[in-house]
Parts: sequence; structure tokens; C-alpha cells
Amino acid sequence: MPDSSPQILIVGAGPTGLVLALWLARFGVRLRIIDRAAGPGTTSRALGVQARTLEYYRQLGLADEVVARGHQFGAINLWVRGRRRARAAFGDMGKGLSPYPYMLIFPQDEHEPLLIEHLTAAGVTVERRTELVDFVQDADQVTARLRGPDGTEETCMADYIAGCDGARSAVREAIGAGFPGGTYAQRFYVADAVVQGPVADGELHLALGDADFVGAFPMKGAGRVRIIGIVRTPEDGSEANLTWDDVGKDVLRQLGVTVERVNWFSTYRVHHRVADRFRQARAFLLGDAAHIHSPAGAQGMNTGIADATNIAWKLAAVVQGRAMPALLESYEPERIAFARRLVATTDQAFTAATSPNAFARFLRVWIVPPLFGRLARLARFQRFMFRTISQTALNYRHSPLSDGQAGQVHAGDRLPWVTMDGGADNFGALTSLDWQVHIYGQPSDSIVAMCKAMGMALHAFAASAAATRAGLATDAVYLVRPDGYVGLADPTADPDRLRRYVERLGIAPRA
Repeated sequence: MPDSSPQILIVGAGPTGLVLALWLARFGVRLRIIDRAAGPGTTSRALGVQARTLEYYRQLGLADEVVARGHQFGAINLWVRGRRRARAAFGDMGKGLSPYPYMLIFPQDEHEPLLIEHLTAAGVTVERRTELVDFVQDADQVTARLRGPDGTEETCMADYIAGCDGARSAVREAIGAGFPGGTYAQRFYVADAVVQGPVADGELHLALGDADFVGAFPMKGAGRVRIIGIVRTPEDGSEANLTWDDVGKDVLRQLGVTVERVNWFSTYRVHHRVADRFRQARAFLLGDAAHIHSPAGAQGMNTGIADATNIAWKLAAVVQGRAMPALLESYEPERIAFARRLVATTDQAFTAATSPNAFARFLRVWIVPPLFGRLARLARFQRFMFRTISQTALNYRHSPLSDGQAGQVHAGDRLPWVTMDGGADNFGALTSLDWQVHIYGQPSDSIVAMCKAMGMALHAFAASAAATRAGLATDAVYLVRPDGYVGLADPTADPDRLRRYVERLGIAPRA
């Protein structure tokens, strides 16, 4: 029987909700996860899994499996009017920056079943064809009304509710959050296909033209690609019930592509919106319920997963009495600022790639391909591009949880990845999913004693050239959050400063 009084009620079982449930299950939190759909989606346009997401998955023990099932690709090709105008070979463009220094394709319709498989193994079942009718909050709990597959309604009382229920979020509507933004004029299609021709080489291909845009994304399997393009409105003006046969093939023919089989096909519109708040009291918005944007840069699904990771450890700590409720106040300022920047950036990139405007056409046909080809040969540009797209550069420096700077590392930065002699690295310690102190050098006796008194894990790594290159200061104290971001960075390694930080948030280690 479902728990009528879970600590957390998750509404929506897409990647965001599933990852939130996985983290909470690992923490031992009692939860329910419901979804009004009968099953996971069988078609999707979310394809890329970024390095930061894989780092989170490593903490949960999922990364190796995702990498094994996905497809790594090492080059991007730009085509203009049927000619390959640029090829940027990146390979391991993030080498030295992350354990996952590459670009990975693992589509959502294959991704979700893997997450469900691991969630089931953790003893949590997604309750399908179950929807949120409404809910009310008071000072102590959320009281939600749910409707099950047979139409029967029940009352569920939870400490908190997480809205992971997509662009038409019932949770967002219930808290009265606005969802400002807009919708692009063009309609797009996505087709899972088996093809022959230049785009079947396992690399990413983008065709930029005067009016058309086509992307061919490599998939695991011989000749398999996901094709994304613009739908031209039929002469009768109707867009309903479009099929692959209705899609213009001029660009594909110019690329020399022969489509042998289309496994599935769908059309969609692209939106760009950010909710005006991500929280009201005991209700939180995550993923597409909080922000939706263009597919430029493959950021959408990864951003939702980052939302889930950000709030999961905070909710777990609060409901288990390991932190003060004030910890939850950091979720919205940390995540909404990034969502707003992301929507603005992807909107600009997407508009430039698809706009029929004469100046935009001139840029993408004559300026972008040769410029991109030259820049892509520069190591500095490759590292900048990796850090930006992979979300490893994302930081929470202005968060209420961030305090100090040591070396080049600010509180709020992702902990830099550092490898040690023998092949180990400092990210291995993050699998504890707990607060921990890192020192790259020699910890003082007073820091050792303070960590022991607080029950805080202390990881002392040898001072090294690799740590220095990563920006870490020798002998400084870095208090690392459960999600791998630095909470406190203290170059003086003052045990009293560490104690004050911990006491301010009421942090207690996991039992």
C-alpha cells in the first residue's frame, strides 16, 4: 500500500523526479512519486548527458552504466548548402577538468527506464496514472488530494511536495507562480532513424542554411541518428497529424543522406519560460515545471537533474533533523539565477540558428562556420566550451551557503577535480553524500580535533602540482557540500570558523 504520510511527495516521474527520488531513497527518506502518464515516454528530444550530470551519477553509482549505454562523440560538423564548411574535433576536450571529459549522447527515452530500474531496486515504485488534484499547506505539512487509476481519490499528507510535473505543472499552478516567457514561431520535428551517408559516422552534424536547420545526432548502433529539423507548415495551414512524409527532405538530400528506416517521429514547439519563483513554503518547483528553454546546448534535462540534486540533500537533511529548515531557503536563489541566464543564452543561440532574418542568415552561412572551425582548434576555446556546456563552470558564489575564498576556489564553486598518484581522485569521497572537509596538504591538529568533535569526515590529500593547477590552496580548509560544491573556503584553516559555519546551519553528519 502507498504511504499516506511520506516525508516527500514527488509529482512527476520524468528524469528530474526520478533523480530526486533516487537521491532521497539513498538518504533513507520516506517518499512517494506519482505520475499521471501510464508509462515513461517512448519518444524524446532530450539527448545529451553533460559531464556534471555524470559526476552526480557517479555519487549515486550510476555513471559507469550510463556511459556504457550511451554514445561518446568527438567531433561537430557544420554544413552549409550541402557542403561541409567546418569540422571541430574535440575528443577529450575536458581532459583534466572532469572524470568525464567528453560529450555523451544518451536519449531520454532510454535514460528514464534506467533510472526507474535503479529506483525499483531501491524499493520505490512509480505510481502510474495517478495525478495531483490539489493541495493545501499549513505550518507543519502539505495535504494533497490524489486521484488514482480507477478514479478513486485519497488524501496524502507529506512534509514537503516537489513539483517535477513539467511545463503544465499542477504544482506551479497551485502555488500561483507565474511562468513568463514565450513560444518560438517555428514547429520542429524529431525522428529516430537509421540512415546511410556522411552523417552516419558517429559524429554530430549540423546543417545551417538560408531557411532550414537540420541536426543529425549520433546514437549508439550502426547508422542510427536522431534527426531534428524545422517543419514547414503544409499548404492547407494544418499542423495536425504530421508524419515523416510531410517533412521537407531538401537538406538531407544535399547532405547525401539516405533514410532507410524511421523508428518513430514526432513534432513539437519550443518554449522559453522561467517561473517567477521556485518555492512557496513547503512546495518546490523543479525541471520543466520551473524552466523550459530551447534545446541549444543540450541543457534542459541536465538542468532539471541539477535542480533535483540541489534540493535532495537539503530536504533529506531537514526532514531527518540534520539541518535547520533555513537550509531550504538556498534552493531558489541558487537555481533560479542559473535558469534565467540559461534561458537568455540558449534563446540567443537558438534564434541565431533558426531565424529567417537576413542578418541571421548571413551570420550562419558566411561567418559562423569558418570562425567556429578556427576557434575550435584552440585548446583554450575547447576548455571554455567544455566548462560552459558541461555545467562544470556553474557556481553558487552568491548563495547564502557560500563563505570565503582559498586560492582560486571560491565558496559556491564546484569542487575542482584532482587526480592522485595511483589513479585515485578526490571525487571518490563524494559518494558518501555527506558534508566533508577537504585539505590539500597537512591538516593541523586543531582541525583534526574539530572535525572529530563534530563527527565531520576529514579527507587530507597530499599537496600536489595537480591541486595547485586546479586552484586549490595548500593547507586550506574546504568544507564540501553533499552535492560537491564548496560551502566554506578558508585559507587560514581556522577551526572556529569551521565550527561557526556548521552551527549556523545546524549541520549534523549522516548517522
